Amino acid sequence: MSSLRYDVLGFGNAIVDVIARADDAFLAKQQMRKGGMSLIDEARAQAIYDAMGPAVEISGGSAANTIVGVAGFGAKAGFVGKVKNDTLGNTFAHDIRAAGVAFDTPPAADGPSTARCYIMVTPDGERTMNTYLGAAQDLNPADIDDAQIAASRIVYLEGYLWDPKNAKEAFVKAAGIAHSAGRQVALTLSDSFCVDRYRDEFLDLMRKGTVDLVFANEAELHSLYPTSDFSVSSPAARRAAWWPRRMA
Repeated sequence: MSSLRYDVLGFGNAIVDVIARADDAFLAKQQMRKGGMSLIDEARAQAIYDAMGPAVEISGGSAANTIVGVAGFGAKAGFVGKVKNDTLGNTFAHDIRAAGVAFDTPPAADGPSTARCYIMVTPDGERTMNTYLGAAQDLNPADIDDAQIAASRIVYLEGYLWDPKNAKEAFVKAAGIAHSAGRQVALTLSDSFCVDRYRDEFLDLMRKGTVDLVFANEAELHSLYPTSDFSVSSPAARRAAWWPRRMA
């Protein structure tokens, strides 16, 4: 087994969050599903930006935020995600490195711009996300550094990364390399709507042992194992409901 370079190496969408306050009327007018995450194209992204109020830009993304947290606790952390060589891409790279996270994924020279997520925060504290994946969806198997993965104690994979085909292939390749090196692979389910889209595929990843650890909240587990009551659900669903509490 190779020597450790990272305690946790995260794979996810490299996104710059654009956060603004909004009320329910704005969500309704923009046909946004409150509390959820919707994937949008570049034209829709521009339309939302034009309609929203004053905003704050913060580098983010589900896995990236988690990895920054890992680094904040003093662990050795790295992140793999695709940005474009543009203003937002440079912002993302600067911010995550400044947080103590290694980020070496080469930026794209052309193609879609860096991903961004327009986050509407309503007075009740709920957040509604509209994500333009842009360059993030171009993460592909060629971006995988075998040695980097083999030297990471845990490879942490973001459920949102399961949307783009190329990123999905990179996801599976990374898991295979990690297991060959005797490392562990963790998956966060990310969002109940994400689980709705890929329930069978996520379950298959678990059954085949592609992932060793699963992080999920109650809503995501209800989506993974459709049931309103875990106490009368299948043994597999009850085990899944137990995992997040055990690892918390």
